[in-house]
Amino acid sequence: MYERFPEGSVALIRDDERVLVESVAAMADTNPFLPAWMDHQQAALGEAAVPVDAVWHAPADRGAENPNADAIQTRVEALAPRLRDRLAEGQRASPRELELYESFVRYLLFWRYADGFLELIRRGESGQSTTGKVGTYRRFVGDVAAFFELEGVRWPLDTSAGPLFEWGYQIRRVFHHTFRQIFGGSTAAAALRAAVWESIFTHDVRRYRRALTGRMNDIPTLVTGESGTGKELVARAIGLSRHIPFDPERQAFVEDYARLFTPLNLSALSPTLIESELFGHRKGAYTGALEDRVGWLQECPSLGAVFLDEIGELDAGIQVKLLRVLQSRTFQRIGETQERRFEGKIIAATNRSLETELAEGRFRQDFYYRLCADRIRTPTLREQLRETPDELHHLVLILARRVAGDDEAPALADEVTHYVKRELGADYAWPGNVRELEQCVRNVLIRSEYRPGVVPGGDSGGEWLAALSQGQLTADALLRRYCTHVYAQTGSYEEAARRLGLDRRTVKARIDADLLAELRGEAGSGEAGVAVADASR
Repeated sequence: MYERFPEGSVALIRDDERVLVESVAAMADTNPFLPAWMDHQQAALGEAAVPVDAVWHAPADRGAENPNADAIQTRVEALAPRLRDRLAEGQRASPRELELYESFVRYLLFWRYADGFLELIRRGESGQSTTGKVGTYRRFVGDVAAFFELEGVRWPLDTSAGPLFEWGYQIRRVFHHTFRQIFGGSTAAAALRAAVWESIFTHDVRRYRRALTGRMNDIPTLVTGESGTGKELVARAIGLSRHIPFDPERQAFVEDYARLFTPLNLSALSPTLIESELFGHRKGAYTGALEDRVGWLQECPSLGAVFLDEIGELDAGIQVKLLRVLQSRTFQRIGETQERRFEGKIIAATNRSLETELAEGRFRQDFYYRLCADRIRTPTLREQLRETPDELHHLVLILARRVAGDDEAPALADEVTHYVKRELGADYAWPGNVRELEQCVRNVLIRSEYRPGVVPGGDSGGEWLAALSQGQLTADALLRRYCTHVYAQTGSYEEAARRLGLDRRTVKARIDADLLAELRGEAGSGEAGVAVADASR
C-alpha cells in the first residue's frame, strides 16, 4: 500500500499510471519464465497486448523473443522522465513508490542497452574477447545519473552505474543461454527454464541484488535426468550466466564469460585420472606422473564453474575429497600437502538415481546432502509429448535445421513427423529422448526410415537369456531383469506395468538399479534432450 500523504499532497505515481508502473516493476523483478511474468506483461499493455502462447518459448520459426517488448518500452520511455522530473522537483514519495520507480527505471535501462549486451555475448560465442572496452558504458553512466542522482532521495537498492551495468549484462546472458538454448513449448520445458533462472538468481531477485550477487558460487547445483535430456546444456546456461564485475576505470568486464565453464565427463575416466584431472598432481606422485599437472579445480577462475558430468560414477574416496571442496573450499594436489582454494562453482549431473545409490551404499550421504541444495531435473521427451503432442513437430523442425539447413528444414520436418506418427505411433516412448529424435531425423533424411535399435547395454539379452535357458536364474531374478528391461524401454512404471500385466508398485520394487544404469549408459554422445542447441549458432 502507498503511504497516506497530508491533505492536498499528490502521490508520485498517478492513478492512471499505476498499473503500468507496477506491472513493469514486477517484470523487472520476476522470473521471466514463470506464468506470472506473462501476466504482468499483459497487464502493462491491457487490450493493446499481442496474444502469445501460454508457455513463452523460442518459436521454431525464430520469431521475435517478445512481440510486446517494443510497445512496453515505448510506454516506459514516455513515463519514466515524468516520474523523474516529479522527484527532481521535490515531489514526496513513499518507500514503496521509490521501490517501484527503481525497478521501473532498471527495466528501462536494461532494454535500452539489451542489444549492446547481446552483441558482446555473440562476440564471446564467436571466440572473440569480451573483456575489452565497452563503448556504451559512458552513455549508460549518463542515463543512470539522470534517473537516480536526485537530491535528497535514498534508494532501497544500489543504483550506481557499475552494478546496474553488471546486472543488465548478466540478465542478457541468462536469457540468451536459457530462452535461446533450452527449447520446448510444454509446461515441463517452461519449468526447466524457470528452474535455471532460480539457480542463478534464486526465487527472490531483490534479495539476490541486496546480498547474494557474489555468493552463489558457494551453492552447488545438481542436475538429474535421463540420458539425452540436456543436462549439460542446463549446466552450461548456469555456468555461462554468472555475475561478472565491471571495471569502471577500464570500462570493461573483468572476465571473459565464454571461458568460465569447464565440463568434465567423469564416466570417460578411470578413478586415478578423475582425481588427477580434478585436483592435479605433483611429478612422481604415481606411476606415469612425469610432470606437475594443474587440475581443473585450480584452473577454474573464481567466477567460473566446473561441470562434473555423471557424478554417480565417483568412487567413495573421490567423493570424500570433493565433499571437502564443498565444505571448506580447499583441496590438495595428489602427492603434496599444500592447501589450495577453489573459489568457483560446482555443477554436477547424473542420470542415476542417487537415492538408490545411497540405499545401496555406493554414494555417501554427507556428499549427497551437500550436492542437492539446488536441484534441477530435466524432463524426458515422452513427458513433453504426452502433455503437448504438437511439440514433436516443433522439436523436429529445430533438429532439421541443424541437419539440413534453413531452406530444407520445413520439408524434412514434415517428412519426419509424418513418418513417426505413421510408423512409431503417438505412444512411442523415445528411450533415447531428443538425442534419439535427432538420430531419427538423420535416418529419415538418409534412408527415409528409422528403426529403433535394441536398448543398449552389455546385458541387453545374450548373457541372461543363456542363463535362463540353462535354468540358472531364479524366478525373482528373472522378474527383476524383465521388469528392468521393459521399464528402460518405456521410461514409465505405469506403461511397464501395463505391458507386463503387473501392479505399478510391483514393477517399481523389481527394478535393478545397476542393470538400469547399464541399459541407459551407452545412448550416444553429446547432450541433446529438451535443451536443443539453437541451430542459428
